[in-house]
Amino acid sequence: MKIAFHGAARTVTGSKHLLTLKNGTTILLDCGLFQGMGKETDPLNRDFGFIPSQVDIVVLSHGHIDHCGLVPRLVAEGFTGPVFCTPATVAVAALLMEDSARIQESDIKYTNKKRRVEGRPLVEPLYTVTDARTATQQFKAVDYNQWTPVSEGVELMFTDAGHIIGSAAVHLRITEDGQTRQVSFSGDLGRYRDVILRSPAPFPQADFIIMESTYGNSLHASISSSVDLLLQWIEKVCLKRKGKLIIPAFSLGRTQEILYALNQLELENRLPKVDYFLDSPLSIATTDLVKRFPEYFNKQIQQVLKADNDPFQFPGLRYITTVEESKLLNYHKEPCVIISASGMAEAGRVKHHISNNIENSRNAILMSGYCEPHSLGGRLLAGNKEVSIFGIEHEVHAEIGAIKSMSAHGDYEDMCQWLACQDTKQVQQLFLVHGEYDVQCEFKERLLRKGFTDVQIPAQHQEFGL
Repeated sequence: MKIAFHGAARTVTGSKHLLTLKNGTTILLDCGLFQGMGKETDPLNRDFGFIPSQVDIVVLSHGHIDHCGLVPRLVAEGFTGPVFCTPATVAVAALLMEDSARIQESDIKYTNKKRRVEGRPLVEPLYTVTDARTATQQFKAVDYNQWTPVSEGVELMFTDAGHIIGSAAVHLRITEDGQTRQVSFSGDLGRYRDVILRSPAPFPQADFIIMESTYGNSLHASISSSVDLLLQWIEKVCLKRKGKLIIPAFSLGRTQEILYALNQLELENRLPKVDYFLDSPLSIATTDLVKRFPEYFNKQIQQVLKADNDPFQFPGLRYITTVEESKLLNYHKEPCVIISASGMAEAGRVKHHISNNIENSRNAILMSGYCEPHSLGGRLLAGNKEVSIFGIEHEVHAEIGAIKSMSAHGDYEDMCQWLACQDTKQVQQLFLVHGEYDVQCEFKERLLRKGFTDVQIPAQHQEFGL
């Protein structure tokens, strides 16, 4: 058995890890889209590093686009096998992949319009809406905590990862030559004591572990502080400076957490009386989707639901659906809060809002999660005084901030807690993925001190024998 790492290798995006068994069976763990990698992004997404038609099985850890977003292209290039994931991930991935396809088709129209004028060859999107819908037909739902045969000598089990709705750690029990070994893949790990979701679950002893490491050198602030921090930003920007507070937020997970925090402030009679806009059709749709799976919520929010049947809605919140309504927010003169996708500010309506408001010192851009360094959000957090948006240079006069306590990724204590159920002596190898290389190096040293003996940090397309 061997494994090759074709994405999220020394970076935090494009998750793809290919297992090849002795009998030739190939199992792809995640099939994610690279995002925010600058000019490298498109070439990385067009070359898998393997032949799609030779993949037998895909297993998805969750529905974020950097973990599922290349499944439609994989299918379009010849993959015909099943895609296993949890029931919620089936719904989430279908929604996000189709949205990704629409964005690509729209962007390609704009790109090709310029190419025609310049006399350059036209380009195709990575995949179309039709491709996304076709790929969804190959999805097969598997519930948490049940071993399910997926191929000869291979059983699959999902355990809750606590990252977003339906997210899972993946466990494969593989029997070769009379010997059974377990490969466990963390996917993206959430936080213990998350305000909405259940904590990451313990899992059976593994022989090999593939683990995310996004915050492998960081400790998050207390989750309970997020509500008060959000209130402080609203008071500072909207009440004192009479400006706009723009919050880029991932449609799935982060948006719901922000809405829940604002709802909590409303229930406590602390929410400032300003206008609140959720400007993202995808965020609106994913919020409705999350409400369909209340069984995945933790005990705390289960109690809240007994008194408040919609913890993501509050008086004063307006949903913005059409492009025309979104554009009108540019002319909104009153102080307001605008929550919009994407979380790294790389695409979507939030990029337009930032473009229109970044040069006004009354306003603020509040990042609510991890931003890849090359992304617009990453460049703003790095303190750049000028940024290019839609090819136009903008001076940064708006205040730039971040609420790190809202991260859907666990910090190093959360990740070490997830590993605490394992006997380190029985783990033959542990591979760190989905992290920046310098962060991974620090986390590796921490894991070695905890007793793990072989911790690897794979490079892009690197292969290991297991």
